[in-house]
Amino acid sequence: MKIDVDEVSPVQRKIRVEVPAENVANEFDHVYKDLGKRVRIKGFRSGKIPRSVLLGLYGEEIKGEVKSHLVEESLAEVLKERRLQIVSRPEVETDDLREGGPFSFSALFEIKPEIEAKDYLGLEVEKIKLAVSDDRVEDALKRLQEAHARLELVEGREIVQSGDFVNLDFDGSIAGKPFSGGKGENYMLEVGSGHALPQFEQAVMGLKIGNRQTVQVDYPESYPHKEIAGKKVDFSITVREIKQKVLPALDDEFAKDHGEHGSLDELKGAIRKRLEDELRHYEEENLKEKLIGRLIEGHSFALPASMVERQTRFLMERYRSQSSGQPGDDGESAPSLEEVRKNLEQRAARQVRATLLVEKIAQQENIDVSDSDLQTRIENLARAAGERAKSVRDYYAKADAREDLRAQMVFDRTVGYLLERARIKEVDSAASKVDDTAENR
Repeated sequence: MKIDVDEVSPVQRKIRVEVPAENVANEFDHVYKDLGKRVRIKGFRSGKIPRSVLLGLYGEEIKGEVKSHLVEESLAEVLKERRLQIVSRPEVETDDLREGGPFSFSALFEIKPEIEAKDYLGLEVEKIKLAVSDDRVEDALKRLQEAHARLELVEGREIVQSGDFVNLDFDGSIAGKPFSGGKGENYMLEVGSGHALPQFEQAVMGLKIGNRQTVQVDYPESYPHKEIAGKKVDFSITVREIKQKVLPALDDEFAKDHGEHGSLDELKGAIRKRLEDELRHYEEENLKEKLIGRLIEGHSFALPASMVERQTRFLMERYRSQSSGQPGDDGESAPSLEEVRKNLEQRAARQVRATLLVEKIAQQENIDVSDSDLQTRIENLARAAGERAKSVRDYYAKADAREDLRAQMVFDRTVGYLLERARIKEVDSAASKVDDTAENR
């Protein structure tokens, strides 16, 4: 087999392959034989159909199968022989195929870059000294109090005011036509919270129970849902009932009712411990990110565009799934999808660069994950899933899912290996600033 490999770029190769006539003939024999067993033609026994008959009836199908098999087998052989790790779908161009002659094709594809990982042991990484402030404990306690507040019907008043929790129905339309997600019943809105567009909240303000109000809401061009972005939406709103928030008293009884705590002081202690645990987790993750940043700074190499694009699509899908999508949600400050994609492309490129670099270091340091360790991790995930344990095991029964998990475990193990050998430098920082970051992760 004749092979020519052209280096289009550091991460792109174009190969030209000529398959010998003998290999082509063997593949034709295989396809004819297989087809002869599968088809039924009147007057001929299975497996005894002449080639000329098969060619006349299934000529294009035969050539297509032969081409497909020859390309697949030859490409796999070339990649193995030249040690090329392909990461994109090959763009294949084939010459004419005829029996009795050789067959040629070309394939353009991306590969993993060649990386020279160096100077990755003993990196200096800054670790910020963190502490949980008393104010942060009090803030967390207040949030717990808010979470256990009761909503009680307002008596003696039928007009909506700022701060009310309003149970309402809404029906939205664009130019008289309904749209997906534009209708809601028993929708709870905290008036004045800013969770809805100002025009929507303003229409609810001052509305009387049972009365219907119509308002036109201008959705910004940047709104993440294209169906209503930049559109004027008419909403018909009816208030069902008005409620107000009633906070429970912060005392020992509150502590006993919300956990195994004998007093309010014990509850505060438990909150502090939780915040400290979260802070430690943040410290660990922050340290890993800083280490990865230092690694990236010290290595420059080309990235396969296909890998970056796949990761960008993954991040975009996650972004869309996390968007709330309520028709009244405030989209004034929301970035456009183009802006989101641009930012996510940068994040995806960094993630791909980190993955390739850490993968190379793992190879050089002989860091791997055994089948036993992999299975233990899967069992731990299954147990943590509770009632969904079977679905977790079924998912990881698939080879691709297992290898993805193994790759993530190798990544984590390698980063841990590098952190153990890094020079950690502790620096002071304002605790309140870092606390905010830790709690909002």
